[in-house]
Amino acid sequence: MQSVSVPESSTPLVVVAAAIVRAGRLLVVSKKAAPDVFYVPGGKPDAGESLLEALVRELDEELGVEPLAPRFLAEIEAEAAIERIPMRLTVFAARIAGRPEPAAELADLRWTSGDEPGLRLAPAVRDHLIPMLRRSGALG
Repeated sequence: MQSVSVPESSTPLVVVAAAIVRAGRLLVVSKKAAPDVFYVPGGKPDAGESLLEALVRELDEELGVEPLAPRFLAEIEAEAAIERIPMRLTVFAARIAGRPEPAAELADLRWTSGDEPGLRLAPAVRDHLIPMLRRSGALG
């Protein structure tokens, strides 16, 4: 378990996401609101919803998949790429059942090693999650 911090100036945005890795590549998605920025799939919990409940709902709504055996990977504190406010991102490592297809507010998805030229990753993914997954040997 790893926690990465940046100074907080206000109450952070709470977000939950899945690190889904297949064949050494991480699943990332972009939103219609910012189609050139890629994130790990997930979202904000609704009132009264646990992080895992939110993760299951978000993956179903956005990708039409179900997380299998999600396990806590990290809590990352960084700036939210679109909102530009402090964010607390709880990441679960998971496999998925189903073939992911972008839906709801998603514009695109791709599998990445994090090294592709021109791929713009959200700061939390680029600066914290990708390096963590490389150190663990999960990313190729």
